[in-house]
Amino acid sequence: MIRAVFFDWLNTLAHPEPERHEIYRLTYREFGAKLEAEQILKGIIRAEAELADGNPFRWGESKTEEPYLHYQEILLSESGVKLGREQLLGVIRRLNQWADEVSLVLYDDVLPALSRLKERGFILGLLTNMQKDVTFAYPELGLTPYFDVVVTSEEAGATKPKPPIFLLALERAGVSAQETVYIGDQYGTDVVGARGVGITPILIDRYDMEPETGDCPRIRSLAELDSCL
Repeated sequence: MIRAVFFDWLNTLAHPEPERHEIYRLTYREFGAKLEAEQILKGIIRAEAELADGNPFRWGESKTEEPYLHYQEILLSESGVKLGREQLLGVIRRLNQWADEVSLVLYDDVLPALSRLKERGFILGLLTNMQKDVTFAYPELGLTPYFDVVVTSEEAGATKPKPPIFLLALERAGVSAQETVYIGDQYGTDVVGARGVGITPILIDRYDMEPETGDCPRIRSLAELDSCL
């Protein structure tokens, strides 16, 4: 019997406005590379599959740039575009600027889905690789009444897909892995991470970019979630 439903945060419940692939498209255009949205989306999926921790969080001058450069190189390989190191450094610096300029918004299906799950009596949890307090720096999104458990990678001392963040969420929710499902948009971090501790994963594939995924439930919208529980 399922008692708890856990969610990923970015690109599952909330997204930057403009959306991530549009930010990449605009950024790369500034550096002379014209990429289509589908190429970028496929590149994102490929990069997140090949890098154990998915997309490295925003780069700072005090951090080594190699993981960030590698991510962009994998992303670009889907389109056949190649940029030099200095151009790619310019790209990741510009992406940092975008991080300060964009706002986060919820997908339209989020609040209706959370409301239905709450009415059905599920314990709801939010697991994020973002830093502590970032998520609820946006109280205007209206999420606070819904979540019983919020766990960040900073609190857990490890990012997804490593077990500690999932295990801490289970502990706080007072449920077993067998009583829990987890919804996320990245196969390598969300599906693999949840399954690694015995939680049932559900992949949300909003742009229908992973139709070949057949080893776990796949939904296009949270409106489809009720049929999975």
